[in-house]
Amino acid sequence: MCHSFSRRSFVGGSLAAGLVGAARGEAVEESSPIARDIVPFHGEHQSGIIMPPLVPQQQGIFAAYEVTARNRSELTHLFRTLTERARFLTSGGPAHPDPYSSGSGLLGSTLVPDGLTVTVGVGSSLFDHRFGLADRKPVELVPMTAFAHDDLNPAECHGDLLLQLCANHDDALVNALIDIHTRTSALMRQRWRIDGFRSPQRPSGTPRDLLGFHDDVANHFLTDVKGRINKFIWVHPPSPEPAWTTGGTYQVIRIVRFHLDEWNRVPVVQQQKIIGRHKVTGIPLNGGTNENSPVVYDPQGEVMPFNCHIRLANPQTVDSRFSAPNPYVPDKVPPVHIWRRSYQYMRAPDINGRMDAGHAFCCFQRNLSTYIDMQQRLENETLVPFITPTGGGYFFALPGVTGAQDYYARALLT
Repeated sequence: MCHSFSRRSFVGGSLAAGLVGAARGEAVEESSPIARDIVPFHGEHQSGIIMPPLVPQQQGIFAAYEVTARNRSELTHLFRTLTERARFLTSGGPAHPDPYSSGSGLLGSTLVPDGLTVTVGVGSSLFDHRFGLADRKPVELVPMTAFAHDDLNPAECHGDLLLQLCANHDDALVNALIDIHTRTSALMRQRWRIDGFRSPQRPSGTPRDLLGFHDDVANHFLTDVKGRINKFIWVHPPSPEPAWTTGGTYQVIRIVRFHLDEWNRVPVVQQQKIIGRHKVTGIPLNGGTNENSPVVYDPQGEVMPFNCHIRLANPQTVDSRFSAPNPYVPDKVPPVHIWRRSYQYMRAPDINGRMDAGHAFCCFQRNLSTYIDMQQRLENETLVPFITPTGGGYFFALPGVTGAQDYYARALLT
């Protein structure tokens, strides 16, 4: 593969980012339908992580890449190009302002942002010998290793770089992926990819996963108290992390295959005991008025079994004043707060004709250890026979791009 890049592609990318004010989000009138679909690109944090709050776009792509740039200069060019394209694609405006490229044409003559967000993360392998970044690696960033019940496919794990593209419709996602590939193929190549979707509310509350249960309910607890997201999700001083990581966060992506044939033969009453919630309403088994009702565990484990999913994922109640004894949790642990941004997936059957469908689990947290500790507890959950994690990785989601002169990973590379 040729690793060089042309001046024409660099100039073209720069023009595309700057013409008609699209790079500044000024390409359209604020009152137009297009403007209502724009998720602001600039900010202290990447907008695809938390925004729009609690209303994730319905379509998502996770794509991991191996960086083929030969040196620090080319790596910087890669991140500048990613920034220019993400800034342009999320802003809306004329679809083909670049004289060197006609674009994919998928969106016609007007680039509809469609709620598009582009979230960029880096893997531990980017900090090897190639670019002189070893001393700047985030403290907890490591390759993902297999847990007890994983069956990881090496070809679908890890990566130097992760892109998470989210939008309201598939065409906006595919257009963005083609655009980014066209501009960066000389500097990175795709290692693996998983496409996902989120269901509408059925009939209300958070969308359901392919097991039929409400998903991402716990995000509610991070938004109902001011400052909680900053405390538990974003890296900020004081911290053992390198200074450049401020405003970023650790990202986990896990491809989890569901064994739906077996699951759908389990009586609903038993499924609810496995999860810890009522299937139709999402209300915790201990009771409440809706899916966001406080979860209080009975000390005997009769209502919510000690090894049900939500009890092991977060052993304590939300207010942390009560901790039920649990034989599967030897040590008292604080309340667990992760920000989930997951999608469901369905792919072609495997070679034996079995359905390949499940969960592209994604979460963000200030400390990677928060997730790892949680997953180690979940090795004992009664859901284990019905799921098999097959891929994914650990990444550090970069701080946001703060303005027109900023770019992804600038503080890391300078």
